Amino acid sequence: MQAWRVHRNGEPGEVMSLEETDRPTPGDGQALVRVDAANVNFPDALLCRGQYQVRPPLPFTPGVEVCGTTEDGRRVLATPALPYGGFAEYVVADEAALLPAPDALDDAEAAALHIGYQTGWFGLHRRARLQP
Repeated sequence: MQAWRVHRNGEPGEVMSLEETDRPTPGDGQALVRVDAANVNFPDALLCRGQYQVRPPLPFTPGVEVCGTTEDGRRVLATPALPYGGFAEYVVADEAALLPAPDALDDAEAAALHIGYQTGWFGLHRRARLQP
């Protein structure tokens, strides 16, 4: 499969390269998910820079939030298990943490629901104090 891999820390555009790599193998309690869309989040940039609170071993694939399809055909939102992040064709994620993707949203919109949406909502309501 193809995945964007990071072999050294730095700016994402300088350290990510598209490579052929093995498909991750799910462990106990995990599901294999085909990635249909991956959202780009600030934590992904921090991961590439080596500045995130979680520092996966090099090399790794960034991508902390995806919409995809499980082997049994469920359309889900997932937070991939690092070091096999969502900027790849397949990820593994904890089965218990998978969320059903809303039918009303396309894959790209659904991929942004988990982290991207919450970040935006908290920024507008808690920091900017947006009022009705």
